[in-house]
This record gives sequence, C-alpha cells and structure tokens, in this order.
Amino acid sequence: MITNIHEKITVSHLKRTAYLYVRQSTLRQVVENQESTRRQYALRDRAVALGWPIERVVVIDSDQGKSGAATDREGFQRLVTEVGMGRAGIVLGLEVSRLARSCTDWHRLLEICALTDTLILDEDGVYDPSHFNDRLLLGLKGTMSEAELHVLRARLRGGILSKARRGELKVALPVGLVYTADDQVVLDPDQQVQKTLNLFFQTFRRMGSALATVKAFRKQELLFPVRVWTGPRKGELIWELLTHSRTLRILRNPRYAGAFFFGRTRTRRTVDGRTHTERLPQDEWYALLPDAHPGYISWTEYEDNLRRLRENAKAHGQDRRQSPPREGPALLQGLVICGRCGARMTVQYHIRRGRRVPDYVCQNEYVQHGTDMCQHVAGGEIDDAIGDLLVEAVTPLALEVALGVQQELNARAEEMDQLRRQQVERVRYEADMAQRRYLRVDPDNRLVADALEADWNEKLRALERSQDEYERQRQADRLVVDEKQRTEILALATDFPRLWRDPKTPDRERKRMVRLLLEDVTLIKRDKIMLNIRFKGGATRSLTLPIPLMPWQTWQTEPLVIKKIDHLLENHTAAEAAEILNAEGLRSGKGGRFTSRAIHYICSAYGLKDRFTRLREAGLLTKEELADHLGISPRMVGEWYQRGRVQACAYNNRGERLYELPKGDLAHKRQVTAC
Repeated sequence: MITNIHEKITVSHLKRTAYLYVRQSTLRQVVENQESTRRQYALRDRAVALGWPIERVVVIDSDQGKSGAATDREGFQRLVTEVGMGRAGIVLGLEVSRLARSCTDWHRLLEICALTDTLILDEDGVYDPSHFNDRLLLGLKGTMSEAELHVLRARLRGGILSKARRGELKVALPVGLVYTADDQVVLDPDQQVQKTLNLFFQTFRRMGSALATVKAFRKQELLFPVRVWTGPRKGELIWELLTHSRTLRILRNPRYAGAFFFGRTRTRRTVDGRTHTERLPQDEWYALLPDAHPGYISWTEYEDNLRRLRENAKAHGQDRRQSPPREGPALLQGLVICGRCGARMTVQYHIRRGRRVPDYVCQNEYVQHGTDMCQHVAGGEIDDAIGDLLVEAVTPLALEVALGVQQELNARAEEMDQLRRQQVERVRYEADMAQRRYLRVDPDNRLVADALEADWNEKLRALERSQDEYERQRQADRLVVDEKQRTEILALATDFPRLWRDPKTPDRERKRMVRLLLEDVTLIKRDKIMLNIRFKGGATRSLTLPIPLMPWQTWQTEPLVIKKIDHLLENHTAAEAAEILNAEGLRSGKGGRFTSRAIHYICSAYGLKDRFTRLREAGLLTKEELADHLGISPRMVGEWYQRGRVQACAYNNRGERLYELPKGDLAHKRQVTAC
C-alpha cells in the first residue's frame, strides 16, 4: 500500500485542498490525552510531504469533545460538504474511528469520495475509494471501528449492571438523601431538609392529591429544597417553591422508600436521529432492591401513593374510575357506571332553588362522535338514597359481622403461620444435618471437606431466607383486634351517622367516606331508576327509585289549593282570592305568596274560569250592553248604579264591573248570582 501512494496522488488531487479532520470523543480526553491530539495535528506535515502546500491544508477541529457516533457533528458535516462540492483532494484522519464510529456516516463519506475522486489517508497509507480493493479495506475498517465502540460500551455497561444488581452502583441521589464517606446512603443531616420532606409526605397522605399538596405548600408559603446539578453552583442546595412536576417526581421515586433501583427508563434513537426515552413498568426494571437504605416512607406507603396517583390521573381520561374527591356536592362523582354502555358517567351541576344539584351524565359518545346522549339521570335523589344506605350499613350488627369475619381470617392466618413455622423447622433440621456431616469428616480429606462445607453454607443461606420470609409473612398477617380496638370500631356505628348528617361536614370528606365503603354504583334509567351498589369486598345491594320529577312538576300547585281557588272565584276577584289564600298561610307551587297575576296564571294552566267569565255566564252585562238595552247612555247607567237602581259585581281590582238587568224588566229577568 505504501509503495503505491504516489501512483494514487495525481495533479488533479494536488490542485484541490487537503482536509485534516481532528476529533477527541470527550473534553476530558482533549485535556488529558494530548498525545493523540498531537499525532492528529502532525498529519499536516504528512500532507505537505505528499505535495500539498501548507496553505491548502485545512484543519477541521470543531468536533472536539464529541463522540464519533453523534449525529450533530458540525465539523464532519462541513467535511462531507466540501468533499461533495469537489473541493477536497484528500481527507486526512489519524484512523477511521476519528472520522466516524457509525457505518452509516462512514459509507456515506466513502460514496461521496468515490464520486468526486477524493483520496483518504490514515496512519497506514493512502486509499482511493473508487478502487474496489481500497473500498473493501476501508469498509472493513469502518465496520471494525463501529464494532470496537460496541465492545467498549458493552464492557462498561456490563460493569454498571453488575454493580446495579448488587445495589452498589453509585448514582445521583434525590434531595434529602446523601452519601457518607464510605458511599453509604443516609438521610440528609440537614434537619430542615428532613422536616420539609416529612411534611411533604404527610401533606400528600392527608390531601390525597399532588396538586393539593402543591397548593398547601403555597398557602403556607413554604419553600422546598432543590439540589443543583449543573452550572457553577453544581452540588449546592437551594430552596424554591414546590412545583407540580417536582411533586410527581418525588412521589414516584422509590429512593424515598429506601429502595435501590436501576433501569427504570429505556432510551432509543429514532429515525430522525433524536433520542426517545420511555418509562418502563416496574416488573421490567433491571434492579429493584427494597430496604437498601434508610427512607422517608415505607415501601407500602410508596405503593399506596402510586395507586392514588393512578386513580387521580383517571379523572382526566376516558375512564374516570375512582377519580379524586373534589369540592362539588355530587356524592358519587367518579364512581358511577352507565348500566347501558358500561362507561364512566360524568357530573354536571345546575342551580335549583339556590342549591347546586348534580346530574350524572353518560356523554362520552355524544362528545366524541356527536351521537345521542346515552343517559342523563338527576343525582339529588340518588345521593340521598346512597347516604341513607351507608348510614344503614354502618350499624353495630354490620360491624359485629365484620369483626367476626376478621376473627375467621385470624384463625386462617394462624393455620398458615403454623405451616410456615414447620417449613422453617425443616430447613433448620437440614442445616443441622449438614453441619454434623461436615464435622464428622476427616479434615485432611479436603476434597470431601470442601464439598460438605459448601453444602453447609448453602443450607445456612436457605435457613436465613426461610426465616426472613416467615417474619415478613407474619408481620403481614397480624390482623388480631384487641378488645379496646373492638370497642372503638363499634363506636363508629353511632359516630358515623352523626358525622354524615352534620351540615358542617365538607362534601369532600363525605366523598372520601363513600370511597372507603363503596367500589362503584351502576345506574340504569328506564321507567324507574335502578341502582346496583358494589361495596368494598364484593358485597352488593340493589335499589329502585322513581324517576325524579321535572322542575316544572315540582312547581305545580297542590290540588286542594286549586279547588279552593275555583271556589273563591265564584264570589271574589283574583286579588281578593289571593289575599284570602295568603291569610290562611297557603303558598304557590314555587313556595311564594299568591298575587292576582298568580291566580290568573293558575286559571290558565289548570283550565279554571276566571271571574269575568263566570259573571258573563250568569247573565251580567257590560255598561254599554245595559245602556243599549235600556235605551240610555252609559253615563246614566253609572248614575243608576250609584243610586242603587241597578246592581253590579266587580270582576278585577281596577273597579271594572258587570251589571245585572233591573228586576222589573220581565223580558230579561234572570236569576243572577248575589254579589
């Protein structure tokens, strides 16, 4: 290869520019591994020796501190551009790994060099990518360079995973946890940090929501500790306002429960060169070691916090199951299932007589596709029925049954405890037998002694595991209720109804009590409303309720009042009838006082005859009609009424009247209603 160098370099190559590409993978290598940098820059002299003037040797070193597999190397992109434009006669690099660690980048460069008749030089010689043999050798070097990077990464990754498997990998700790001098994880010795984190978890335990926790910290004007990871203040502890995203990260971090974990996320490169990070489910993590170091909460509480977050998240999705209790009065918010389609029903509120009243609505298909609404059920009567059911359920008898079931569970747990204790005894016996076999062997017979010693050690480890498992199960099965606790539980039978009916009890607290007792409620609205209530533990109850009245139906006046109005209008005007009704303490359907307008509206709504119609049917005439009949003026009719010569009855409160025919007029004499 060396003997053919001058045959490959032609005058056309020398007329173009020589480009020297210099790169180190990390900034640390740039500072510490200066010998490699000097060797790369020394290739300028090699180009001069091959015939290029020093002023036409261009050095591209803008990619210092970047990996050869990176996709954002500006210097390499510039080199490819110059080669593609036909300006480069030769490309110089110390080795293939300096130019590229990716076969994609390397073969793209080779293809462009072959098309533009550009040579490539490394420490081994000069290559012409347009020649098959040189192209084959360069391709092999590129493949080996990429494979070398893979081997280096695999070797480093293997060491990391080996340490992670043992829980000894030293990784960045969240705020509140620090490393000691011997790399042990402990709680931050700063008492303010500890108290703040303890308050944080207590607040979430009480509020049950990440956003509510943030609001509580904001309301109290409390700051939260934050560790700086970048910049000139790296490693310092600063105090900032608590944010919702930071709250979620803390609640989802197992380190606060004293657990070591590794491999919670997976990073992949997309087709456009960017990286995509996805969070893996817990059973796919590479390592998870509970109780690896001290924590602020227990592992059980950590899992309970995750469960709460999942339930809260469902409040914003299509499935609103177990959404967090909020401020509205809807008792079953987030717990109602549509009995027709099986979807979760949402809540709508409206104002009725000054109160917020809930409606349970199944509207997912209506919102998504514009179809008809599946179900719309008034919720006031449903909430009242559920409240009465819960008060009825929490009785001394029900609690006695629950305690009896618990005693049965305790008896079963005791049986299982005996079985596990026998298992431990069996493993202990095997360990004792292994010890006796080892002690009886001749110490000089090392082949047999070593095997028996290894067997003894394995039995001891099995005994330790069995004892740990026994203690763990024993702690989990401790369900015994003493007499004091039994009395306190039975006292709930009287405390619960009082607390439930107390008007000072917030709606949010009632909802929390409902979630402790109920799993969900299924609604079906037909000619009646059918409720299927599922309690925690699997018990069910069914209720049937009548269809609630429409608002206008609740405003209807009582039949007895309507009958009385009909009777009063025989001898009284609407205003007089209203005064009589109000004096007797009667009220309209909306609960208001009666007025003449209300009387007229009731007559129209219920088909009652008003006072004017009744008088006309009795034969009474208007002033004009009577004047025309008697052959006198209407004015004279009024004077006759004042003198008592004709009789009249008022039909409204404005003094307007209808008149009777004079009794002496035989042609029109009729029996009229006395006024």
